[in-house]
Amino acid sequence: APYYEEAKECFEKALEEDPNNTEWIMGYATALYRLEAIPGTPEKCKSNQSMNHLRRVLELDPDESLAMVMLALKLQQIKQKKEANELVERALQKSPDVPKVLRNAAKFYRLEQAVEKAIELLEKALGITPHSSVLHDQIGMCYRLQLLELFKNPLCSDPQYPEFQQKMVLINHCKHHFGKAFEHRPKTATKSQLDYADICIRNGEHSEAAEVYSKLLKLEGIRPENMQKIYLQAGIFEMYRRKSDSNAVNLFQKGLKIKNNTKYGKICYTNLDKWVNRKLCRDAHDSKALGVKGLLHQMDGHKSEAIEYFEKALEFDPSNEEYLSALCELRLSFEEHHEL
Repeated sequence: APYYEEAKECFEKALEEDPNNTEWIMGYATALYRLEAIPGTPEKCKSNQSMNHLRRVLELDPDESLAMVMLALKLQQIKQKKEANELVERALQKSPDVPKVLRNAAKFYRLEQAVEKAIELLEKALGITPHSSVLHDQIGMCYRLQLLELFKNPLCSDPQYPEFQQKMVLINHCKHHFGKAFEHRPKTATKSQLDYADICIRNGEHSEAAEVYSKLLKLEGIRPENMQKIYLQAGIFEMYRRKSDSNAVNLFQKGLKIKNNTKYGKICYTNLDKWVNRKLCRDAHDSKALGVKGLLHQMDGHKSEAIEYFEKALEFDPSNEEYLSALCELRLSFEEHHEL
């Protein structure tokens, strides 16, 4: 996000000098487009700003194919399908061999559930740029959609039916392409690694999935929303596949403490809340559950309830530094608020 923000500001300044420069308008629109896709950015809240600038590019240069497909993807989000389809078709006619145009057109068709068409375009783009991580990730996503659809057919579980063989082919395609997507960029391709782990889990390869999560959890300098998603998916794996509640709870807590207003943080919260309620129903004196309940109240801004639960947790685990630290912080904050 900081790079896109910086780029946006640079293009803004350049456009003050030359407001009709198509290249700079396209650069500005692209920076906005990227920022609009990142949770927590101001642009995400007003996520159609880039559309006006993409339209302006096409006013000045009606043959700018990349602007066509990017605008089509924005129109798709607001259900303006007719214009979006026309733009994609025009872009492919004008630039049938430009990988960025092919990639974005493929994304459009994948989101329209036209998966075969998307794969066809991506394979064509991959023939031009065979080592593109982004293209491998996109193809992996297409095969994953086909695999999830096939899983609905009970015959895919029985080796004597062709559906089983089809399933294994799709699993191999997914693993190959997701693997290629993160092969040379483990820090930036976290999504591809999570998708790879998900395919392993669905194929019963739990030790391989665990290895992927282990590597991801050691990464540093990852964008907060990506780290939050790693904690969430690793936590779900620990809780529901490995049956390790303690590991899962620790991971969900780490995800929740990344104060980012994303769906991943909310799902971490929901998983913790369900676990706490289950534990406290069985044992009202469970110190770990009481401490987590305190954390949930703290995250909700309910300071007095958080203090109450951390105090209860400390009755049964009096030397727990985490609870002591949280309690001191909350009491100090509570006192400061009441002094005002």
